[in-house]
Amino acid sequence: MAKISTLQELYVDELKDLWSANDQMARALKKIAPEASNAKLKSMLASSQDGIGEHTEMLKSLIEGQDEEVSKEHCKGMEGLVAEALKHTIDDAPEKGPVLDAAIIAQYQRMTHYGITGFGTVSAFASALELEDDAEKLSNAVAEMHDGDELMSELAESAVNTSAVNG
Repeated sequence: MAKISTLQELYVDELKDLWSANDQMARALKKIAPEASNAKLKSMLASSQDGIGEHTEMLKSLIEGQDEEVSKEHCKGMEGLVAEALKHTIDDAPEKGPVLDAAIIAQYQRMTHYGITGFGTVSAFASALELEDDAEKLSNAVAEMHDGDELMSELAESAVNTSAVNG
């Protein structure tokens, strides 16, 4: 892409970056989810993958709505988070059980927080550009991610972390 000189160009560039981030997180979760032993965690990870897919389709439609080439831009930020997540949950993972489940939640939340900030930023850009429909869709995605993050925290605090302490 040519040098970015307008907020609209930055907006589209960030949407493409988020698409890549979503794809990377989805691929990582496909590897990580089977390692979870807590049934509720497995279910939440499956639901999260569905949400990521819906958000990715929304990003594609927003890019298309800007009359831009519908393509993604490789997200190096998520690349690092995914590498770290796979290291801690697959490559150098604790033995399967509560400690691994705690590690899975921690890595999931790191990747999710990246998404929350990215989607929040592009929502603000859309508002500034008076793209109210885009801003609303993006803001709703942020709320969904935040809700998922809160549910993961609740699961960690009410069950997984306690189990990890005890064995």
